[in-house]
Amino acid sequence: MTTVHRANDPLLQPYRLKHLTLKNRIMSTAHEPNYAEDGMPKDRYRLYHLEKAKGGIALTMTAGSAIVSRDSAPAFGNLHAYRDEIVPWLKRLADDCHEQGAAVMIQLTHLGRRTNWNKADWLPVLAPSPVREPAHRAIPKEMEDWDIDRIVADYADAAERMKAAGLDGFEFECYGHLMDQFWSPATNRRDDAFGGSLDNRLRFTFRILDAVRARVGPGFIVGARLVADEDWDMGLSRAEGLAICQKLVATGQIDFLNVIRGHIEHDGPLSRVIPVTGMRSAPHLDFAGEVRQHTKFPVFHAARINDVATARHAVAEGKLDMVGMTRAHIADPHIVKKIMAGREHEIRPCVGATYCLDRIYEGHEALCIHNPATGREATMPQAIVRASGGHRHIVIAGAGPAGLEAARVSAERGHRVTLIEAAGRPGGQVALATRAKRRGELQGIVDWRMDRLEKLGVEARFNTLADGALVASLAPDVVIVATGGAPGAAIAIPGQELAVSSWDILSGDVKPGEEVLLFDDNGAHPGMAAAEFLVDAGAKLELVTPERFFAPEMGGLNLVPYMQKLHTAGTRITTMLRVSGLKRVGNRIAATLWSPYTEKDAGERLVDQVVIEQATLPNADLYMELKERSSNGGAVDYGALIAGAPQTVRGNPHGRFQLFRIGDAVASRNIPAAIYAAARLCKDL
Repeated sequence: MTTVHRANDPLLQPYRLKHLTLKNRIMSTAHEPNYAEDGMPKDRYRLYHLEKAKGGIALTMTAGSAIVSRDSAPAFGNLHAYRDEIVPWLKRLADDCHEQGAAVMIQLTHLGRRTNWNKADWLPVLAPSPVREPAHRAIPKEMEDWDIDRIVADYADAAERMKAAGLDGFEFECYGHLMDQFWSPATNRRDDAFGGSLDNRLRFTFRILDAVRARVGPGFIVGARLVADEDWDMGLSRAEGLAICQKLVATGQIDFLNVIRGHIEHDGPLSRVIPVTGMRSAPHLDFAGEVRQHTKFPVFHAARINDVATARHAVAEGKLDMVGMTRAHIADPHIVKKIMAGREHEIRPCVGATYCLDRIYEGHEALCIHNPATGREATMPQAIVRASGGHRHIVIAGAGPAGLEAARVSAERGHRVTLIEAAGRPGGQVALATRAKRRGELQGIVDWRMDRLEKLGVEARFNTLADGALVASLAPDVVIVATGGAPGAAIAIPGQELAVSSWDILSGDVKPGEEVLLFDDNGAHPGMAAAEFLVDAGAKLELVTPERFFAPEMGGLNLVPYMQKLHTAGTRITTMLRVSGLKRVGNRIAATLWSPYTEKDAGERLVDQVVIEQATLPNADLYMELKERSSNGGAVDYGALIAGAPQTVRGNPHGRFQLFRIGDAVASRNIPAAIYAAARLCKDL
């Protein structure tokens, strides 16, 4: 993009919101990355938002959401907006972001039924009516008059704290939480002044608005992130949602609407609100545009707007005033800076893997599938700096995620890099994963790195098997073995030679059978991907797992499209049993099932094909061949690694190079683990 084009770029135009001028049209909407410490946004939390501010974003919305009351137990690592101690922490975060020209807001909520009673202070879960939310399973207490009075006051107190912290404003969360639980017919079954008619269902909200405005005054910016159509026969209709928008605007107490569509009480509908890879991009953008046209009011929106072209379209066509690129900023917090510099092609793409949100919903911190620095800003740089010392020759064997990242980071450091790959193309297990058409976007993990390697002048040799002689001939200073793994038999069973692996199925090396038993002893994407592949091929499938919880290594959002396929195909799912043996019976295979609870056989299945998924075992031959020739014998100083210091182990004075192995060449893990291992090692070479 030329300078003239950038000057006219809709995304780079300022936007006036009340008294506040936002320097461009890009924001990160509220989400809870679970970086808080004791409910406070301390350094890790602050640095995460500061990085986006450094990257040029106009508005970063913190918390998802900050809880206003003690009885709103923090289900997602929420910030504690009910405590005075939060003010100085938020003030430091806001001050730091303001120095970079970014505005800072926060999202406030009472979770209502969207939490559990057995967290925090073990207080009763509250809701307008005692309607259980499937996602969190608590049966809430119906709110009494004194509960309503107390929580209205809590909102006002929290709002005053946010103003004292120097934030630019805040938004109410009305999207599956307490406020809109009053709005929705699905969750409000009251017959008092807070139930029945739409005005009655809005009464709690209007009381909060009055109390908040009385406390923060008319000048402070207050918005609402609200569901304007629950897309649910039991819930708010589009007509009611638009009416709510109009009524909120008519109060004169709301400054913007941050619109969402759908309902979130279960993983299935939640995935339509927050789509994952293989699902439609920006599915609710047109609807948000309709709300803006209907209300003639500032409208913000985010829902899988993960590329600059779509964001630009949203603003240029008048659908949105501010466009949320939230997961996209987890993948690359420097999006705006790169747009302004005419380097859009260098933006690290969000591939829709939603590893970030699935981790949050499983109680872990948000991490990106292929940006290891996000959430680790204190120890991992978003932009790699060149090494100050002498440049070295680094030879990397393997062009999967670990090897590609090692090559990229090493080259960014200024080292000479030779990348060797036995296959004809890069990607490793990513190439296998993208055999499932629905997950094709994961190819972005590979393509972005290959583009960077080309621009950095990395020598890449494909269709080349790395062995000791080849490595020695290259006279390396450092050798990194990233040769990955291969389907393993960590737990061998009698007759296992009769089975095929999930890799055999996904690669197309083995044709799916007609009646298949898949034994998934891993509980992650590979087994589920093989299952999807099998049912797509028309197989009658039974999926057997020893796990108590089905697919435990996969988050709920990613599980949804798999389960849609499996349920549609009538797949039989059997949990808490193992396959203990296989034997040939005519032209079929008999699989014996065994219970770890009774320690006895639990039946037999007669099928055409048995597929086994047991993760991988390392391809470590090259590493073992090179160990004695290396200066460090492959040893890693973990203390130095964690501290961000160079590796200085030198146990062999005759060794001519340092040797390291990373990714599945060490042990079976996953893509983000492989990429993090590579970046953490190579950033200090």
